[in-house]
Amino acid sequence: MTKTVDSIPPQEPAAVCNRAWEALLPARASYLSDVSPHYDEVLWEIAQRTERADSLGKSDIAALVVWKRLSAQTRWVSQLMSLPETQVRAVTARAVTAVRDSTLSRSEAARAGRAIVWELPGFRSGDALASAVLTAAAPTRMAVYDRRVQHALNTLGLTLTRAPGRYGRYMQLLGDLLDHRQRHADDWTARDIDTALFWIGKDSSAR
Repeated sequence: MTKTVDSIPPQEPAAVCNRAWEALLPARASYLSDVSPHYDEVLWEIAQRTERADSLGKSDIAALVVWKRLSAQTRWVSQLMSLPETQVRAVTARAVTAVRDSTLSRSEAARAGRAIVWELPGFRSGDALASAVLTAAAPTRMAVYDRRVQHALNTLGLTLTRAPGRYGRYMQLLGDLLDHRQRHADDWTARDIDTALFWIGKDSSAR
């Protein structure tokens, strides 16, 4: 396993991952039991449109803002909506290409995609919306990050700091967990882990 800077502790990484999986497996089951199967329809519809268009437009981003329950009453929303659709799609097309690039590791692709969407208003701080966009671009490879996920990582003893490049390090951490997945998680993706983390962190601030 490639060691992760400030995420999986270097001492006995397999043991650390095993302890994490002991929490992730029941959390994922609880998520599937308690959360409506229709909740993620917006994400999957946008992922399907992105698969066809190889980019996301302003309406796709707006839908993800609602899906993530983010505030639209902020200055960046007006700035983003004031950009030409062609400009937004040109930027997101590059990000889509980056996160789908199989010559890059999961974390490298995440870092590349995150750096590209930084060019758009609303993507220059925090990773919640950016991670949603990148997950819609590569739903079997990327995963969503938010405050609940961060809370869950802290609970599990998996350190992820706010230092630059956080999303890339987050995806490296999930990659490390997948490398040490347990038998009952053979078919899990990074997105499955993020939903389990979301459930573990449900007692923190709302998603």
